Amino acid sequence: MTDDPITSDVLVIGSGIAGLAAALAAAREGDDVTLATKATRPEGSSSWWAQGGIAVSRDTPEEFKDDIMAASDGTADSEAVDVLVENANEAVEDVLLETLDVGFDQNSSGHDFTREAAHSEDRILHVDASTGKHIHVPFLNYIDDHDGVEILDDTAALELIRHEGRVHGAMLESDGEVDPYFAGSVVLATGGIGDLYPRTTNPDNTTGDGIGMAALAGAEVEDMEYVQFHPTACVLEENGDADVAFLVSEAVRGEGGLLRNGDGERFMPDYHADAELAPRDVVARAVKAEREATGEVTLDVSPLDFAAEFPNLAERCAEHGVEWADGIPVAPAEHFLCGGISVDDRGRTTLDRLYAVGECSRTGVHGANRLASTSLLEGLVWGLRAGEDGAGAEPEPIEAPELLERDPDLPERFARDKFQRLTRVMDENVGVKRDPADLQRAMAVLRRLKGEVDAYVRTRTSRSLYELRHASVTALLIARHAAENEESVGTHNLVDASEDPPESTAD
Repeated sequence: MTDDPITSDVLVIGSGIAGLAAALAAAREGDDVTLATKATRPEGSSSWWAQGGIAVSRDTPEEFKDDIMAASDGTADSEAVDVLVENANEAVEDVLLETLDVGFDQNSSGHDFTREAAHSEDRILHVDASTGKHIHVPFLNYIDDHDGVEILDDTAALELIRHEGRVHGAMLESDGEVDPYFAGSVVLATGGIGDLYPRTTNPDNTTGDGIGMAALAGAEVEDMEYVQFHPTACVLEENGDADVAFLVSEAVRGEGGLLRNGDGERFMPDYHADAELAPRDVVARAVKAEREATGEVTLDVSPLDFAAEFPNLAERCAEHGVEWADGIPVAPAEHFLCGGISVDDRGRTTLDRLYAVGECSRTGVHGANRLASTSLLEGLVWGLRAGEDGAGAEPEPIEAPELLERDPDLPERFARDKFQRLTRVMDENVGVKRDPADLQRAMAVLRRLKGEVDAYVRTRTSRSLYELRHASVTALLIARHAAENEESVGTHNLVDASEDPPESTAD
C-alpha cells in the first residue's frame, strides 16, 4: 500500500448513468472527483444495455406519477415519485439534450415519443431500441474529458472505510494491488444483481457490490425482495438450458408485438386487461406459466415492420440465428432490483457522508415493481442530486482496515463454483414465484455459503472473493426480506408448492 493517503473531494463508485450524473454534479460544484469502475469498456455498465428509453413528464407529471404508482401496485413512495416527475424534464433537458446533445429519434412534430407497458401515454424518448449506449457513451466521454474528474477503470471497491457511523472512503483494488482512497463523500452507483441469477439481462460482474459493502458497514437496506424479471429476454436452448441471448425491448410490445404460447395462441388478454402492455410482473408470471404449460413462448412481431422500426434488434436476431419472422423465443430473466440501500431524496444513506444512487439504491420510486423506462431517469435525477449534495466535504483520512493476504491462493474454480451454487439456489427458490418453505431453505444454504466466504476473506484478498462475499450478503438479504414479507405484491409473488400448479388460462 502507498504511504501517503490518496484523497479526493468525492469518490464515485460505478460508471452507469447514476454514477456519471453524480460525478458531473460534484464537478460542477468545483470538487475534485474520483470515479472508480470495474468496467473496462462501456458494455460493462448496465446503462449501456438499456434498450427502451428514458421516460419524461412532458406536460403531464401527474399522469406520469399515476402510472408509476399503478405499476408499483400502490407501494411506491408518493413523495419520492414527486421528486422524480417534477425533476424529469429539467434533468433530461440539462444533461442529455443541452450538455450531451443525445440524438433521440425524431418525427415530423419533433421528438418521437413512444409508449411501453403500463404507461398511459407516449412519453419515452428513445434511440431505436438501443437508447442506453447512445446516452452512456457520450456521457462517459464527456466525464472522461472533464478536468475535475479522474476515472479509474478496471478498479473494484472491496470494502468501505468507516468509523463511528461515518464513511471516509473505500478500499480499491486494481491489477491485484489494494489501496485506501479517502473522500469527503462516497457515492455508491454500483448497479444491479444480475450475477445472482443464471438468466439475466444485466452485463457481467453485477454482483451487488454496493449493497453488500453498505450492509456490512451498517447501512439500512429496504425492499430487497422486489426483484423485477423482464418478461421478454430472447433465450436460446442449449443442453436443456435456456440461456439469454439478448433483451427484447418492451417497446416492441408497445408497437404491437404479441406474445404466443407453444400452441400458437395469444394468451395475455386472459391474464390482464392491458394484455401485452400489462405491468412487467404480470407479464413475467404469465410467460413463465405458459412456457411451463406449453413448452415455449414466442414474441410475434408480424404486426409491425420489425426490421425498419427496430433495426438493432433485427441485427441481434440475425447474429444469434433467430428467425424473427417466425417469432422470437422469450423467457423471463432477472432485470432490475427495485429495492436496495435506503436513501432519501438526495441519495443520502443512513451512514454519514455515504450516498447511493441508481439500481443499488432504494429511493422508493419503484415500490414493488418498476415502471418501464424509469431506471435511467431515476439514476439521472438522483445522481445529480447526490453529487450536488455530497460536494463541499473535506476528506478525513483515518486508519484503513488491513486486508490480509497470508494464506495460499484459492483454487482456480473456487469462486466460480460457489457462484454457481448461489445462482442455483436463487433461481430455484427466490425467482419469479416463491414458496415460503423454499425461501427458508434458501436462507439456510445462503447462510452457510456466506460463512464459508467470510472465513476465507479473513486471510485472503482478491477481487473474485470479495465479489462473492458481496453477492452472498446481497442474496441472503433478498431471501430474508422475501421470507419476512407474507404479502404477494408486485414482483414478490408467493405460491404454495404443495398445491397443484395452475393450468394455462389461454383458450
